Amino acid sequence: MSPIMFLHITMGAIAVLAGAAALFVRKGSRAHRGVGNIFFITMIIMAASGIYLAIILPMAISVLVGIFTIYLVATSWMAARRHDERLHLLHYVALAMTFAVAAGGLWFGLEAQNSPDGLKDGLPAFPHYFFGGLALLAASGDVAVIARRGISGKQRIARHLWRMCFAYFIAAGSLFTGPGATAFPEAVRDTGLLSVPEPIILAIMLFWLVRVLATRWYDGKSSAAADMPTSSS
Repeated sequence: MSPIMFLHITMGAIAVLAGAAALFVRKGSRAHRGVGNIFFITMIIMAASGIYLAIILPMAISVLVGIFTIYLVATSWMAARRHDERLHLLHYVALAMTFAVAAGGLWFGLEAQNSPDGLKDGLPAFPHYFFGGLALLAASGDVAVIARRGISGKQRIARHLWRMCFAYFIAAGSLFTGPGATAFPEAVRDTGLLSVPEPIILAIMLFWLVRVLATRWYDGKSSAAADMPTSSS
């Protein structure tokens, strides 16, 4: 195992554990922020090392997924950092990244579709189109944020939630049902248990999106925060 591969697997494993902790600890607490920062750092390292490995293989779709993962984690982290997320240069950089992933998904999908065996690096066109379509969906949210000159309130929290959870979904998929699954004994793989975490992550993501956007949960949190005494500078 190369040092880069070892780094990729190690950071991915830590990210999965930190992501699980972030899902279940009290939202907005010090513990939530702490494990969230660990998740952010390890996900960036995991995705960057994965891009490097995918370029060497080569595996075009893994390059796209790695860039998209960095984009998701970075934009989610930005949304969580400020109560009123105002525009700055990173928003435009993120938009360029997701458009690049969308264009790459279309390009590689067409390459697969037009190849003699219908494959690109051993994969059909659909996975490339799928991630390209996801990138376009995410880009539409970025365009809306830029057009409004920022984002706040429930929409800011929802932006943080779905992007961080989907990045976590990608990491868990890579570990449990993707290339990382080979690290588990064959007896464990044969049980089908490794496919369980992914739908659970998506279900938790949907639960929190509904709770934030369709209930008064966030309003209550905002009121409580507003009532807290602040120190003067």
